[in-house]
Amino acid sequence: MRLEGKVALVTGASRGIGRAIAVSFASEGAAVGCLATKPPADTVAEIERAGGRAVEIAGDVSSPADAEFAVDVVVTKFGRLDILVNNAGITQDGLLLKMSDEAWHRVLEVNLTGAFYMTRVAAKPMLKQRAGRIVNIASIVGLSGQAGQANYAASKAGLVGLTKSVAKEFGSRGITCNVIAPGFIETDMTETLSEQMRESVIKTAPLGRLGQPTDVADVAVFLASDASAYITGQVIVVDGGLSL
Repeated sequence: MRLEGKVALVTGASRGIGRAIAVSFASEGAAVGCLATKPPADTVAEIERAGGRAVEIAGDVSSPADAEFAVDVVVTKFGRLDILVNNAGITQDGLLLKMSDEAWHRVLEVNLTGAFYMTRVAAKPMLKQRAGRIVNIASIVGLSGQAGQANYAASKAGLVGLTKSVAKEFGSRGITCNVIAPGFIETDMTETLSEQMRESVIKTAPLGRLGQPTDVADVAVFLASDASAYITGQVIVVDGGLSL
């Protein structure tokens, strides 16, 4: 029970990587606030069936008011906040010359600005406690770029810069901030991959498979636990060796 007694808030917790992280945190003893645009009732139900503690929160991370509300709900219900996972993210892919202003701004608002809003609010109770863990979920696309995903790649690259800045600002108060960069993970977001692209990834990655949400969740548990107390400002790539 590596997170026994801890309280976490996970954004984008209704499915995929976010749901896997929330469930894994609960299995390690944490109480978990599960935030998503639609109430993540299924995630909370799964946690409670296993004997864990959780609360569902409906909100949009790109809204400062919703970010404030989510943290207030968690602190009011569980008394503190030790861990924040900024996982919420969307894609609106398209070639740059054809990308609309709306598609550019919306992806940046959710993926990057949303993480900023959540971190700004969640840091307040952590600073008072002089302890905390912030884990951001980026992508290998943010490190290498990707044709047709200029908005998504920029948002994820921005998360890396945000992570390193937060690590430097809050380190003296016992708060660490790290970022996980997943590769191709089996989620709703990758279901649209063509069979050709899927086969190419499997063939290229040394481990010979797409990742599972639990592959990312396991790393998130480590970064949220005391075992990572001397690690901050780092990018942890979870891609089966695809980017080698």
